[in-house]
Amino acid sequence: MHESLSGIDTSKLKDPSALNLFQNIKTTPITTPLNSQSISTAYIHQGKNGTPILLLHGFESSLLEFRLLIPLLAAKNETWAVDLLGFGFTERFKNINYSPATIKTHLYHFWKTQINQPVILVGASMGGATAIDFTLNYPDCVAKLVLINSVGYSGSFPQGQFLFPPIDYLAVEYWRQRKLQALFFGETFGNFTNAEITSLQCAALHLDMPNWHEATISFTKSGGYSEIAPQIKEIAKPTLILWGEKDETLPREDAYKFQRDIVDSRLIWLKCGHTPQLEQAEVVAGEILKK
Repeated sequence: MHESLSGIDTSKLKDPSALNLFQNIKTTPITTPLNSQSISTAYIHQGKNGTPILLLHGFESSLLEFRLLIPLLAAKNETWAVDLLGFGFTERFKNINYSPATIKTHLYHFWKTQINQPVILVGASMGGATAIDFTLNYPDCVAKLVLINSVGYSGSFPQGQFLFPPIDYLAVEYWRQRKLQALFFGETFGNFTNAEITSLQCAALHLDMPNWHEATISFTKSGGYSEIAPQIKEIAKPTLILWGEKDETLPREDAYKFQRDIVDSRLIWLKCGHTPQLEQAEVVAGEILKK
């Protein structure tokens, strides 16, 4: 059964590309060994032909970060995007331990249920680390790997393992309030570009999802992908590394480390920051679609 999202207030979402993509998000129940109940999973599926492309978003984000990229890819290729377990508009349960291991398990069962053939796996920021982890554990599911300003050598948070109540709640609530305050000031005083305001609006949409605090705390306390770096050299898939040369979130050196450690890899520098999928969508789409 596939259903549209409901109960989310999109009244402030004025950008046509963002609103159109949101209105096309579907949910489907995914059965996993993680929970006795199926997990209502949010995704987009557009386009046809070619090896399917599967897009994985970054930390505390959603598939809406691919709002500019999806139409470009789907015009020429079958394209999927999914909200990872614990993030976006995918259902959160209190009894699930949110960690790289459970994200990987949920993603596999989504892939098996919905796609079930090798994909071009595209991961941005934390989604890149998720893509690496998935590729290493389920190599038959992946034909090619694309990393966009990827977490792997840095960008995770091992110190999260040492958070305890009530500090853990306060930490994620601080993160939530920062997003909401930035959005408020941007909309009120106009001190952001329209593109920046749209990004903040998209990033705020899922913050009121049930059990948001619990899932975010759980993932933060897992330490994220802080232990994945030594495994990167084991990747045996053709890998495209796309990196915004003005990234202020992750160091440029990480791009060279990926190129060094992944034998069959190609590094492309882009004239943008941490989110090439938004800042250079046409260039990113062109590189992904190259044969």
